[in-house]
Amino acid sequence: MAAIDLMAEKGYDGTTTKEIAAAAGVNEVTLFRHFGTKQKLLEAAFNRYHYADEMTKLFEQSIRWELYEDLLLIGRTYHRIMNRNRKLLSIVQKGGSHLPADIQREAGRHPRHLRKLLSDYLTAMTAQGKAAAANPAMQALAFMWMHYGAFISKLNPNDDDPENSMDEFIEESVRLFARALAP
Repeated sequence: MAAIDLMAEKGYDGTTTKEIAAAAGVNEVTLFRHFGTKQKLLEAAFNRYHYADEMTKLFEQSIRWELYEDLLLIGRTYHRIMNRNRKLLSIVQKGGSHLPADIQREAGRHPRHLRKLLSDYLTAMTAQGKAAAANPAMQALAFMWMHYGAFISKLNPNDDDPENSMDEFIEESVRLFARALAP
């Protein structure tokens, strides 16, 4: 999407609707007719490309109730989606507190949703005797922060460390996490 490319490069405030329309090959009136405002356009992008719905589907359809395999699937899916959406995340990082509150809320909705999915999953695994009883909400947050930190560190274009591939990180981190949660 032209708007995402431009905003990732120039920031939310640094991108005009005129530039977005030109990059999309439409006139500004068409842009306003479809989205109303630049803010609504970005909100639509978050709704379309971010991960809350995909992760919900994964938890509903693909979870096998085996801790290591499930966390591995969740970790790999998370990184695939985050890499696909790296430009959206760049917009949020560059915009910071200058982004409209509705966009900040929309950007935060997805991680909160994933935390709830993970927390509910870990609670169910504990009830089944497949995970140690502790604090599922905090465990979910730890899992997410671990993977978000790895994702952010790989955004650095100078990070070309071939000895530490993301797939190896995902496998090892999930192995450690699953071992720590073993009953």
